[in-house]
Amino acid sequence: MVNLGGRSQLEICVDSVESAREAAAGGADRLELCGNLIIGGTSPDPNLLKAVRRVTDIPVFCMVRPRFGDFLYTEDEYQICLDDVRMYRKLGADGIVIGILKPDGTLDADRIRGLMDEAGGMGVTLHRCFDLVKDPAAALEKAVDLGIDIILTSGGHQTAPEGTGLLGKLQEQAAGRILIQAGSGVNAGNIPGLYWETGIRSFHMSGKRIFKSGMQYRKEGVSMGLPSLSEYLIDRTDRDKVRQARETLDALDTGVTDV
Repeated sequence: MVNLGGRSQLEICVDSVESAREAAAGGADRLELCGNLIIGGTSPDPNLLKAVRRVTDIPVFCMVRPRFGDFLYTEDEYQICLDDVRMYRKLGADGIVIGILKPDGTLDADRIRGLMDEAGGMGVTLHRCFDLVKDPAAALEKAVDLGIDIILTSGGHQTAPEGTGLLGKLQEQAAGRILIQAGSGVNAGNIPGLYWETGIRSFHMSGKRIFKSGMQYRKEGVSMGLPSLSEYLIDRTDRDKVRQARETLDALDTGVTDV
């Protein structure tokens, strides 16, 4: 189990060195390192992990997700996941963020166990594939049986504030056997409600702000990806948003109720 002590935890998901630096400066306790957060996050490049390690010493958990989309993986995709876990372990990651589903909406326990075996002693988070399972209560028990440390969840809704009801039930069911971490749409403004209504003490957010590209010449009518996304707008973590969330949690932990 990840050791939390008595302090509420704040994890920031990042996909760049710049965001990692900002998250650390803002008071993040841990990073979830991804590639391509704009599409929900994929496995990060090994050189990104190396670069992040050079700018911060806070724990880094690496996403293991070979592609955008659902979590029903082919054998080839599963082998890629295994290779990624081996690589992140060798590079000194503190943990992995994983999840695989079966066609019937249950956790693929055998494949998840295979990834955990490759992880050795690294921490393990079950990511938001949990929000797509058919039976969350049964999935929680399976995660406990597997020895997973953390379940990252929005309570089965698009955002954590919308999923408050289930989040509270999951926290009660977990009963200290596994850490429930609320994520998706989390910010300093809604953390107090989540904190008091669910009993959860671990939160996951990106704290992003949109930055304008420094490009002066801009070619119109040509897109390098989804036409709906501008190449000249960049999402990065803002240390002030992280700091506000950290300060909010610290106040709540000391009994302040009017934050």
